[in-house]
Amino acid sequence: MPGKFLHGALVEFMPTFLIPLPNIVIFQFNPETMTHTWSQAEAATQGGNPLAVKGVPGETFSFNLAMDSSDMIADGSPVAEGIATVSGVYTRLAALEMLLYPTGAFGGGLLGSVSVSAAGIGASAGADTQRPVPQSQVPTVLFVWGPGRILPVRVTGLTITEKLYDSVLLNPTHAEAQISLKVLTPEELVFVSGPLGGLANAAYTYSQGLRQVLALANLANAAESVIGMLPV
Repeated sequence: MPGKFLHGALVEFMPTFLIPLPNIVIFQFNPETMTHTWSQAEAATQGGNPLAVKGVPGETFSFNLAMDSSDMIADGSPVAEGIATVSGVYTRLAALEMLLYPTGAFGGGLLGSVSVSAAGIGASAGADTQRPVPQSQVPTVLFVWGPGRILPVRVTGLTITEKLYDSVLLNPTHAEAQISLKVLTPEELVFVSGPLGGLANAAYTYSQGLRQVLALANLANAAESVIGMLPV
């Protein structure tokens, strides 16, 4: 039954007047399997060093989520039962879909500029001018998979397969979502400003620090294995 075990989640942070406002998408059922893919950072040709790279490795996650309104109704929560009865799993699907939509420029303004030749558009030939360009940004999302893995990510792919519908309003009552996530590196997080940036950087630093601690803990196993391989 939902709510009896620790569930994974995607936490979207939306900028408000004073603090980030979280939109939490809790997994109704944890995925049975997850693909965790690594890619080496771009090589840096510095003094002919074949091991030089320009940053940290790339990291992605992909998994499938199942959603079912019947289980929400059977969960016993009046709120969950009411939502599932009226809209099936549509609210969960909508929350996932919104993770792909840009939030717009912070404060609703225009960010960035582009230098263009003003010749032919009312200025002297050869003159350059800075013109603002519209810029929007997808939400900052934290992928929470237990206390040991909390990472800032960007949702790069979402494929939804709706399998069953109710007979009244044709709301989806059973669906599966295939989700792809890209972990944002410290170099990429510099473009996330304000409290959101601090929170995302803290999450990355925390998970990376824990990974290093776990890698050091593995040295005990490695040392024991090496000793067993020695001929003396």
